[in-house]
Amino acid sequence: MTLRHMPRRSRRGTIIGSSVAAAAALTLVLTGCGAGGSSSASGSMSITVLVEAGGHGELQPIADQYKKDEGVTVKFVELPYDGLYNRVNSELSSGTASFDVAALDAVWLPAFKDGLTSMNGFYTDEVKSDNFPAVMQEAKIDSTYVGVPAFANSEIVYYRTDLFDDAANKSAFKAEFGYDLAAPTTWQQYSDIAEFFTKDGMYGTGWPGAVETQYLSTLSQAGEKNMVLDEAGTSSTLGDATSLTALNFYTSLVKYAPSGAASADWNAVQNQFYQGKTAMMQFWAHAYRQVPKDSSVYGKIGVAALPAGPGGVAGVPGPYYLSIPKATKNQTAAMDFVKYAYEHQALSADTSLGLVARISVLNQFKDKTGYEAYGPMVETLSAPATISRPANAKWQNIVNDVLIPMIQKAVVPGADNAALLKDAAQQVDSIVGE
Repeated sequence: MTLRHMPRRSRRGTIIGSSVAAAAALTLVLTGCGAGGSSSASGSMSITVLVEAGGHGELQPIADQYKKDEGVTVKFVELPYDGLYNRVNSELSSGTASFDVAALDAVWLPAFKDGLTSMNGFYTDEVKSDNFPAVMQEAKIDSTYVGVPAFANSEIVYYRTDLFDDAANKSAFKAEFGYDLAAPTTWQQYSDIAEFFTKDGMYGTGWPGAVETQYLSTLSQAGEKNMVLDEAGTSSTLGDATSLTALNFYTSLVKYAPSGAASADWNAVQNQFYQGKTAMMQFWAHAYRQVPKDSSVYGKIGVAALPAGPGGVAGVPGPYYLSIPKATKNQTAAMDFVKYAYEHQALSADTSLGLVARISVLNQFKDKTGYEAYGPMVETLSAPATISRPANAKWQNIVNDVLIPMIQKAVVPGADNAALLKDAAQQVDSIVGE
């Protein structure tokens, strides 16, 4: 996130903790945490759970209650994002595991699937009905579910209620655009509002060029059925009419954002909004409860679902899953904890990030003070047009080497979006064809 005292978010949209947490995690690794769970001399059971530094907080209340209810100690090993990936990749590749459960980013599952225990038996009709379709889709690689949703996230719209509720602004906006000023529900409304507030040193919206997920949300809103790759995963869908519609709209908003969009990442967009420089931003739902009290916009923020494009309301899910390595000798104990964590997910709602995955839990809290972001998150992730990122082991290469560079070029005035998409499609085809 931003303003230093908040957890940071990588361009992948994942939670990254401080260097202190990473150092502590490294100390745990170097001193040895054993080959997964173990029994102490007193006979008490423990299991080891790998988590990204920062995501630990979502699971700690569950672990505490699990200890009280079942007498099992959950030992967390925290690692930074890349360190977690490397640790899991190395151990699964070698057929060994020093952990029993790992909280994994959805985009990693295709690469790790062969080393993870099948969760097919967990996915009853009841479970399937309580999770977002796109989140369910990302958990399933080929015909096998390899993770259970631990928490999910989505971008939503943030807007300044003090500006939107101002009588003078309301009157002037209606006179100019012919309808009432309110939280935007469509592309056109978002564009109109961004244009209206871009004046007198203020900008209508923050707009990032150095991250890919906001363009991917726009791609879904445009009506794309297969995100970047076709259903077979063998060739790119970039360059079709839908991807051009999405990129044209995406780049049309740059003129209503602070300069430097090509280098703007999530931190920049969030900082601009918190500093009162922008009237709106599209950002991850968890940040609603983390607005600094010394921010000029504290207590003046409203939230709404992402706007509808030609394909409707849509976003990109950002889930994490609890997965079990095949190599752990504690399969039963690991599965017991995963089931318990899923059933007691409501305990995560009161954490600093407040991230949960189950629809029923989000609905349980969404009307309570402090949880206002849950409703827009449910609306966005439940929308039929919301699609998941492709289950391809080379997805992060596509993001780093193709999507972000393409977007950074597209947000520069005068860019040829059609040519950029055509070139990007060729690069993606080359990557998946290797």
